[in-house]
Amino acid sequence: MGASRGAVPNWIEKAPEKGSYRSIFKWGDPHGYKHPNAKLLQLLKETFGLADDHFKVSVSDGNRKAAYCQPTRVISPEHAAAIAGIVGEDNVSVDPYDRLKFATGKTMEESLRLRQGEVRAVSDLVVHPRHKNDVRQLVGYCNRKQIPVYVYGGGSSVNFGLMPSKGGITLVMGTHMNQVVRLNETNQTVTVQAGIMGPDYEMALNDAPRRFHAKHRYTGGHFPQSFEFSSVGGWVVTLGSGQMSSYYGDACDLVISQEYVTPAGDLKTHDFPATANGPSVDRMMIGSEGCFGVLVEVTLKIFRYLPENRRYFSFIFPNWMKAVDAGREIAQGQFGMPAVFRLSDEEETHIGLKLYGIDGTLMDRIMRLRGYQPMQRCLMIASAEGEKRFAGNVKRGVKRICRHFGGMYLTGYPTRQWVPGRFKDPYLREDLNDFGILIETMDTAVTWDRLHPLHRGVRKLIKSRPETLCMTHASHFYAQGTNLYFIFITRANDIDDFVAFQERILHAFQQLGGSPTHHHGIGKLFSPWMQPHLGDAQMGVLRALKRHFDPNTIMNPGGQLGLDLSDRHWRDIC
Repeated sequence: MGASRGAVPNWIEKAPEKGSYRSIFKWGDPHGYKHPNAKLLQLLKETFGLADDHFKVSVSDGNRKAAYCQPTRVISPEHAAAIAGIVGEDNVSVDPYDRLKFATGKTMEESLRLRQGEVRAVSDLVVHPRHKNDVRQLVGYCNRKQIPVYVYGGGSSVNFGLMPSKGGITLVMGTHMNQVVRLNETNQTVTVQAGIMGPDYEMALNDAPRRFHAKHRYTGGHFPQSFEFSSVGGWVVTLGSGQMSSYYGDACDLVISQEYVTPAGDLKTHDFPATANGPSVDRMMIGSEGCFGVLVEVTLKIFRYLPENRRYFSFIFPNWMKAVDAGREIAQGQFGMPAVFRLSDEEETHIGLKLYGIDGTLMDRIMRLRGYQPMQRCLMIASAEGEKRFAGNVKRGVKRICRHFGGMYLTGYPTRQWVPGRFKDPYLREDLNDFGILIETMDTAVTWDRLHPLHRGVRKLIKSRPETLCMTHASHFYAQGTNLYFIFITRANDIDDFVAFQERILHAFQQLGGSPTHHHGIGKLFSPWMQPHLGDAQMGVLRALKRHFDPNTIMNPGGQLGLDLSDRHWRDIC
């Protein structure tokens, strides 16, 4: 079937119908969308051998009403009444749509199944706690009655972290528990309730002089791709990373202290910047994904907000080896780290230059004339933050290293082209899924000495699938290594075929010396790889913590982190 230019697909540009499956699985703003531009669309047509006719009728738009028939498994009328007595009738819902909405994250598998009207699991009650004491009473009651408890932050989980595999209740933290508790300018920290969403958090810090009578404006420095639709508590309990983490740090680096409500009692860590008081309980709780208790408040580092000092820069390298060598030298250079710091491999560069509107321009022609050829060249985009002289020094240091490794300076234009769309790319997924094209991401942490074998091996696996695009970048840098973020675009005969392909990639991560994920959390999706990745000794420590904090296994049961599973796959028990 030949590819054809010209016709524009009938992309959906309206909000999902109220109560529909699409309103649940759709990413982000109900009115938000981002369509593939003409060059990307042409590449997709050529890759999959699609003519314009393919895009005339959606495979599935998901706009039919969400409906299912699933009996309550855990909550009796007596329990429901007791829970309503704690939080008030207005803060409890048994509505089937609510139960499904707050049980669903943003994995590709969840989206595909909902398009077919297939529901795997829902909680029995959706509960909106008003404050810490509500959470305390709810957890205490559920522990006594052995009712499972799940926690919903922003809903952007990509690992089945929200799936209430054993029924029970889902606590929605963002409805009421979404405030800044205090800003301490002396210590340069802020304490917030766990349900506050990313934009509200950042806006409050930027506006600190007016809101908190502070001397300076501040930033949290944490900007994951899910920033607009994720909660601060979610960042912490999933060990998240933001797009500027190479400078500001990952979520684990930002946490100063935390307050949890657990079945074993309340836990509040101290706000010292560092101590030598034995193993850090603070660190043990970060990344616990709701398995030990409910995070209710967190105190985080904040930074002065100095956008006027931001410097943008980008480079093109002749190949991936040179780009990685430059990235490693920058990370180990000790002159300061870029904030945005991203290296794209050959295929991602090829597609990225189309997305950024650079392909075919004067800049592209100059690159080609100077020997930077398509499907060989690799793009670096970066920015520097902080005090003016510091940001300038970082830019100078990066330029010096990149030129040493054959990089050609492209000004800040490609980085500036990337910035406006950095939170919008996930919107592409619905467009492609509507016409039977799947786009998914999986990432892994890797040390420098294992990077190239892992990159080659995983790409070989993904490209062995016919008609599949595979884009890879490194975007979180450390002196000892980085992450590799694989984006693949493919077609699948059915959902099980897609899931099997995904599992082969995870197996490759394990075999080639990577981690199950770098910053997407473990959830129930990646939990079968926890035991082989960490080994018996480390898993034994985590299970001992689980027994201490949650002796009745009510907190996020059903496979989260692999703590309450044997060697069986979580799907076998859902």
